[in-house]
This record gives sequence, structure tokens and C-alpha cells, in this order.
Amino acid sequence: MSDTQSVNQKVGRGMGLMLIGTGLTHFIFPKPFDTIVPPFLPGDPRFWTYLSGLAELVIAALLFVSLDKKFAGKPIRLWGVYAAFALFIAVFPANIYMAMEWSSREFPAPLFAFARLPIQLGLFYWCWALAKELNRAAKK
Repeated sequence: MSDTQSVNQKVGRGMGLMLIGTGLTHFIFPKPFDTIVPPFLPGDPRFWTYLSGLAELVIAALLFVSLDKKFAGKPIRLWGVYAAFALFIAVFPANIYMAMEWSSREFPAPLFAFARLPIQLGLFYWCWALAKELNRAAKK
């Protein structure tokens, strides 16, 4: 398998699998997600839980599209990485809200809640690295 074929087969798949898992979890076990929806968002928290779960599943699907499929001159998979980055930014306030709300709970709940914040920064970096690699592969 050539390097280009390897990139076409692998880049973004890990993030896609992660998003499938978390997206499905929003629908199978929505209650924990409802509790971290910041109260400043209008409407029922379940709406936001389902919306973010759906977004994760749609973005995951984009991350499995072949590199030769393009939209507006860029690989659809690259658009998926951009969408994942936007989603991670959009849900960051929920992680901050969770950390604040869980800070008074018994250990290890606060540790778990605060650990999500740097993990989110890792997701931002993962998107950046994927975008860089996909841009390089698209130019070949």
C-alpha cells in the first residue's frame, strides 16, 4: 500500500470512531449529558444533548469519506475535521460548566470534571494535526 493510500485509509478514522461512540452515547444515555448543558442555553437540555450527539455522528460520517471526494475544492474529510474543531469549541462551555458544578462533589468527580478541560485542548490539537496531514495528502 502506498503512503497516499495509507493516508486515505487511516487519517481521521480514529477521531471518527471516537465521535461515533460519543454520539451514540448521547442517545443511549442522554441524562448525564443533560446535566452538563449550561443553563444559559435556551430550551430543554435534552434538545442540546441530542443536537450535539447528532452533530458528532454526522461529523464522524464525514471523517470516513474518501479523500478523492471533494466539496468546494477540499476533501470532504477535511471539512469533517474543520467541523469537529468547531464542535469541540462549541461544547467547551459545557465542560467548563461541568467542572464548576462538580467541584463541590466528592472525589474523584471533581478530578474527572477538571480532567476534561485539558483533554479538550488535546482534541483541538488532534484536529489541527489531522487538518495539516489531510491538506498535505490532498496536494499529492
